[in-house]
Amino acid sequence: MTKKLFCFLLAILPAAAYADIQEFKLDNGLKVVVQEDHRSPVVVSQVWYRAGSLDEFNGTTGVAHVLEHMMFKGTRRVPAGQFSRIIAAAGGKENAFTATDQTVYFQQLEKSRLELSMKLEADRMANLQLTADEFAKEIKVVMEERRWRTDDKPQSLVYEQLQAAAYQAHPYGRPVIGWMNDLEQMTVQDARDWYKRWYEPNNATLVVVGDVKADEVYRLAKKYFGPLKAHALPVRKLQTEPEQHGMRRVTVKAPAKLPYMIMGYHVPVLKDPEHDWEPYALEILTGLLDGNASARLNQNLVRRDRIAIDVGTGYDMIQRGGVSLFVVDGTPSEGTSVDDLETAILGEIEQVKENGVTEEELQRVKAQVIAADVYQRDSMFYQAMKIGSMETAGLSWRALKDYPARLQAVTADQVQAVARKYLTTDNLTVATLDPQPIDENAPKHKEVPHGHH
Repeated sequence: MTKKLFCFLLAILPAAAYADIQEFKLDNGLKVVVQEDHRSPVVVSQVWYRAGSLDEFNGTTGVAHVLEHMMFKGTRRVPAGQFSRIIAAAGGKENAFTATDQTVYFQQLEKSRLELSMKLEADRMANLQLTADEFAKEIKVVMEERRWRTDDKPQSLVYEQLQAAAYQAHPYGRPVIGWMNDLEQMTVQDARDWYKRWYEPNNATLVVVGDVKADEVYRLAKKYFGPLKAHALPVRKLQTEPEQHGMRRVTVKAPAKLPYMIMGYHVPVLKDPEHDWEPYALEILTGLLDGNASARLNQNLVRRDRIAIDVGTGYDMIQRGGVSLFVVDGTPSEGTSVDDLETAILGEIEQVKENGVTEEELQRVKAQVIAADVYQRDSMFYQAMKIGSMETAGLSWRALKDYPARLQAVTADQVQAVARKYLTTDNLTVATLDPQPIDENAPKHKEVPHGHH
């Protein structure tokens, strides 16, 4: 379920963690952001392209992700399949992922090997060889991945349908993996066009976190990325989602053991970190409903009333597309229907709208959200993820410094206000899974073993 996918972006780091970040800009427009972290002799290097499914056109959905696969298929200097082998031989780890807003390529290496990572990334930023043969092989891998990750996973199908129903004009309504028909008709030229359009230094951010010196990173970036030419980028037309006037429902029938439901309300995202308060209040509301075992949904619906086996919420305030959903999902207990669960969840939301939050509860939730996941403070990878996601969304990493203080400033009235304003039935889309008998003889799709996820 993707709702947890980007929750790590909101794990809080102590303000001190952002004390030693420096940014540079190369003449070709590549932005370089470096955070020195000298606790272990490791470096994480990430290249963020501001190109994801948000930028796709109808008929070529999934092309951003297909190109991510193709980026491992070789340049003149580094033949197909060699990229991963070279990093592994240097004792490093590497991977990539595609999302709505960006495509990201990353390596984690011993600090002296940073140069290798930059050399390889700069090479494939400019010199990718997109051959019809490699494309024909890789598109089959992507189709298999679609079958395995979405078509065979009932909860993923329900999530895909929620997005498609909630967003009728906005590109977030389309799946990142793409619709199968688009994948079947995709050509190597579609991938070439995408590469040519977006894979430019002036459409990328290099984020480096680790046991390095900022000026040395800047020197290496100039050496390897500096010679690449900038190109004019297409004008982006940001689509908005028209206001929703009434609840939408969608049902998915699929073979499954248990029913499942997911609901989403349209909510705002962070656009002006200095002055916006609603996204921070929504973030606290997420923690209030689902932060941990003592949060309301778990406490009341899972433990007290036993209506649900599990229930959770999700909200991403950092979205380049300018819109987001406040999502609640859950699996009803045996003998309880999806309708009962929906009624119970809506009842909990009404409680917040009518009676608000106690000061004590507010303080507890803030403490949890602000301390969220202590491990992540120690992860260079997640620090880099947070910097990259802010920069790619058109916000600055500088806003990360104020994040804990902005959460701390949220009042009980503000939490109640966002619940009243946005969590309304007319602004709601509900997708439910109607489980069908499982055919034990149906062909099983295997997990895609190509390792780039």
